Amino acid sequence: MTGPTDLRGWRAAERERLVAARIAVPPDRLRAWRMAIDQHLEAGFPNLHRGIVAFCWPFRNEYDARHLLRRLRGRGAVCALPVVVAPRTPLEFRAWKPGDRLAAGVYDIPYPAAGPACVPDTVLLPMNGFDRQGFRLGYGGGYFDRTLAALAKRPAVIGIAFEFAAIPTIHPQPYDIPMDFVVTERGLYRRDQAELVFLGVPAPAGVPLASPVCYADSPESGFAVPDQPRNSR
Repeated sequence: MTGPTDLRGWRAAERERLVAARIAVPPDRLRAWRMAIDQHLEAGFPNLHRGIVAFCWPFRNEYDARHLLRRLRGRGAVCALPVVVAPRTPLEFRAWKPGDRLAAGVYDIPYPAAGPACVPDTVLLPMNGFDRQGFRLGYGGGYFDRTLAALAKRPAVIGIAFEFAAIPTIHPQPYDIPMDFVVTERGLYRRDQAELVFLGVPAPAGVPLASPVCYADSPESGFAVPDQPRNSR
C-alpha cells in the first residue's frame, strides 16, 4: 500500500468480496456454522452469563448471536446493543431484552430506542474479515475502534466470523484495535504476542481446550497457525 487512498480502496474491495461470499452461504450451512460458534463461545467462555454482553444485530448473513444470548439471559446475563450517537464519535451501549422498543439506525440495523448507557464486560463483534494478527475488517466507519479506545475499562473483545474470512493481513494502521479472541465455526483463536494462535475446539466447561494439532493444517483456514498453543497472556 502506498497511501491512505490505496488502503481504503483495497479494504473496500476486500470487504465487498468477503460480504458477497457470506451472503452466498446457503441457509442450512449458515445455521450449522452459527450453532458451532454458539457451542465454541459457551464452552470457551463459560462465565459470559455473569456480566454484560454486547452484541450486534445480525446484518447481511453475519453470525446471529440472538440464539446464544437468549440462553445467556436465562442464566443471568445482561445483553446490550451498540448505538450510533453521532457521526465519527464513540458508540454507546444500551441494555436490551426481547420486548424493548427498537428503532432503525445505520443500515436500518435496530438499536434500543431508550434506556441508560452501560459498559459491557464482553463484546461479541462481527467481522467481515480478520487477519493473522487478530485485526478486524469491518465496514470502514471506525466506530468500534473509536469506542474501544475511548472506554475507561476495556471489555474482552471476541471477534466473530466464518473461517473463509481469514486473510493474511488487513494492513493494520495505528488506529486499528485487534481482537482479544476470534471464534469461527472451526474453533477458537487467541491473540498472543501480536499473532493469532489457534487453540482448537473448546471442550465443555472444566475440561481443557482440545489440542489444535488436528486443525493446524486445515485447508479451510486462510493463514497458517502454530501446531501448539502458547502460554496464556
